[in-house]
Amino acid sequence: MTTTDQWVAGARPRTLPAAVAPVLAGTGVAAYDDAAVWWKALLALVVSLALQVGVNYANDYSDGVRGTDDERVGPMRLVGSGAATPGAVKRAAFLSFGVAALVGLVLAATTAWWLVAVGLVCIVAAWFYTGGSTPYGYLGLGEVMVFVFFGLVAVMGTVYVQTESFPAPGWYAACGVGALACAILVANNLRDIPTDREVGKRTLAVRLGDDRTRGLYVLLVGAALVALVGVAVTTTWWALLGLVFLVPGGRAVRTVTGGATGPGLVPVLQLTGVAELLLSAGLALGLVLGV
Repeated sequence: MTTTDQWVAGARPRTLPAAVAPVLAGTGVAAYDDAAVWWKALLALVVSLALQVGVNYANDYSDGVRGTDDERVGPMRLVGSGAATPGAVKRAAFLSFGVAALVGLVLAATTAWWLVAVGLVCIVAAWFYTGGSTPYGYLGLGEVMVFVFFGLVAVMGTVYVQTESFPAPGWYAACGVGALACAILVANNLRDIPTDREVGKRTLAVRLGDDRTRGLYVLLVGAALVALVGVAVTTTWWALLGLVFLVPGGRAVRTVTGGATGPGLVPVLQLTGVAELLLSAGLALGLVLGV
């Protein structure tokens, strides 16, 4: 495997849908208010993508040096597999966070300086998800982090830098995107219950157990549907174009409720990522058409 292939492997899982979805949804809300600023939307996308890549590298590094990736079912990890050194992956994480910080500073300078504090909190939260002496991802709090930062903060941040307001449809959109982002993590942790339990990684899935974790996944997909309806009620029914997310989402739900385990759950992560992207794209298109 070449060095380039190694970096791609480390950054690949769920990065693109999770980075693009909140920016699409937030920009759709801004466009409905006739306040879209496309260059700011592009900068928000760079920040979102850089943070996502940074989180992937940070998790790869922290889990790898702890040994929790030694027996892994999902996609290859760089440190755990020995494909890259811990130091190189750590540097890649901080380089990604640095890109997010620099581009975020441009957005803050052209919008509001308090956004710098928000960005700093995002980077700290990204690192301590699996980093530090007491990572909160090992305490069952990962889903809270994902909902807050990759749902509420990512979507509403995109809305705010363009509109300088916090409209109600944006909150509904943020909840929908956050719910599906959480569902991806829930499916990931459902798959890893046996190995996480062995290494003492007390994720929410480990704490809830197999059956209740599957129920939580279905609940999150349902919450995304309710949130999408909330966007439509407060804007235009064109927003329901986002219902296209139920095509991959429904397939994922059937797989989860059908009792799939281990590698059988890997497609659920992919389907849920596509569902998150389709919900945001359909919602954004609907809001543009409904102006």
